[in-house]
Amino acid sequence: MTSYHINLPALLPAALPAVLLACAFTASAQDSTPAPDPPAASSVVTQPAPAQPAPLQPAQLQPGQTKLPAPDKRIFGVLPNYRTANETAVYTPITTQQKFAIGFKDSFDYPLVGLAAILAGEGQLENSHPEFGQGWAGYGRRVGTAYADQAIGNMMTESIFPSMLHEDPRYFRRGYGSFWSRTFYAATRVLVTRTDAGGTRFNFSEVLGNATGTAISNAYYPDTRNVADNVEKLGEQISIDAVSQVLKEFWPDIKHKLLHGPDPRPTSADLRP
Repeated sequence: MTSYHINLPALLPAALPAVLLACAFTASAQDSTPAPDPPAASSVVTQPAPAQPAPLQPAQLQPGQTKLPAPDKRIFGVLPNYRTANETAVYTPITTQQKFAIGFKDSFDYPLVGLAAILAGEGQLENSHPEFGQGWAGYGRRVGTAYADQAIGNMMTESIFPSMLHEDPRYFRRGYGSFWSRTFYAATRVLVTRTDAGGTRFNFSEVLGNATGTAISNAYYPDTRNVADNVEKLGEQISIDAVSQVLKEFWPDIKHKLLHGPDPRPTSADLRP
């Protein structure tokens, strides 16, 4: 979560097309691999068809098993990605202890310190929250509050509310379908989540968790305590989470295209019935 108040309405329209363009390029490259040319008619020799191995049946899959590679724990080797799972795997719920482990890993990972430092630097330049002052003292306050935004939001949306409401905080990467269908799926997971029973419903943990984090931030952001500011911060955070999940959806495609990683596309045997 990043409820530190920067000019996100101006940044999001610029960042979202860049993310979508990179994802569309890599996804279309995956789909445009040319098929090999058929052999000439004169060279065709009738051969008995080799025995085909029996296809993998869904009943043979064990809980959590999938032929797809496990998602990376970091995007671009830096951004935390501890709560991504493959949507095509047989669903297995996680325990309360595992939900808190995910929240702690996301909240106390070193890139969050760097992100807080960047946000604090921008806040220093714009003199946001002027009661913090300038100089190193003001910068230190901005770093601390920006980091608090991250940690509190992550724990609320990934650990506390999912445990209370029996919801699964993970993002289930689809990995198949058209670019726009995958983008729509990823972006709307901030509103739709899985329950511990395996069903789907409205993502109360995302909305209530971020709303709680926004309310707590009023304790250390005294100049943004009115309703309009709080609604704006909540909307910004949910939008950022949606963009983040689109990046998680397409990161394996980007890695495969640019870094020659494993092919992330599922086969027919990977897909659940």
